[in-house]
Amino acid sequence: MKSPVIVLAIAIAIGALSVSVVRAQQNETLFPEIVDASHATAEAAAFFHSFFTAKSRHDVDATMDHFSTTTLTYIDATLGWPFYSHEALKGVFAEYMPKWPPSGLSYATRILGNEQSALVAFTDTPELFGAEIRILAAVDIEDGKVVRWIDYWDGRHFGTELAAKLRTPADKFPTDFKESSADDNASARIRDVAAKLHAALARNDSKTAASLFSNDAVYEDMTLRTQILGRLAIERYLGRALAKLPAGGGSSLLHVVGGDMGGSYEWQAAPAYQATVRRGITALALNQNGEITRLTTVGDGAMIPDAEIRTLMTLSLD
Repeated sequence: MKSPVIVLAIAIAIGALSVSVVRAQQNETLFPEIVDASHATAEAAAFFHSFFTAKSRHDVDATMDHFSTTTLTYIDATLGWPFYSHEALKGVFAEYMPKWPPSGLSYATRILGNEQSALVAFTDTPELFGAEIRILAAVDIEDGKVVRWIDYWDGRHFGTELAAKLRTPADKFPTDFKESSADDNASARIRDVAAKLHAALARNDSKTAASLFSNDAVYEDMTLRTQILGRLAIERYLGRALAKLPAGGGSSLLHVVGGDMGGSYEWQAAPAYQATVRRGITALALNQNGEITRLTTVGDGAMIPDAEIRTLMTLSLD
């Protein structure tokens, strides 16, 4: 028979081992920890880390715990997949998640905003939906739960043919994105910057638009694989491109999310693209003076013919 001292020592050792295992599980790195949260509050960063941890663990209940059970809109704006309730969204996660292999991950790469609303850029690895998806999502949060989440991504990056197989037919494509259900979540600063920028872009005013950028700003178009460096170059580019871009002349501002450090606005495409691209999103990172330091925009390039895409891409050449 073991002495009480030995038994106690064994119990302590087992307890210490259990604590170590729990801590290891808590600190488990499921996905690349590469997120840029420099333009987000700590609360927003923690919320999205929790969400993507649950999603990457393929835990349906833990994932759905981040969403409101009373008011919810979740739409994939590229494929036209709408979910207007907690129950509907949980149903699709319950269908897909058990089929995902352990290597299937979803993780944030950039967050702009706060605990009321934010732009989150994230990656879904190919194991989830058949090809890699790089997404910009507008997210509204109330009382710690998501009430509206809209995904935007480029079908060409995903694969034009695969996207076409998954996309909702045009006559059934959703038209109600419930912008009015989350009207007051963005900060006054991001609302002001987004409104001024979009107004200038919509009237083809490249000079006024460029004046909102910092001197060393970056303008990137994920759809056109275009990156413009510096305010002067951005002004020249916009002067050539605004009348021809989906988010340019004649486009409409739909919804703003984010805080004083950054966020995004959703837009309805210019008239020539309203039946194809339909809508998109533009992310804005701001400095302490409210100037735009980085703009990132995306729409569904799979809906634009190859020849037209090539023409739009050449507009980046000075």
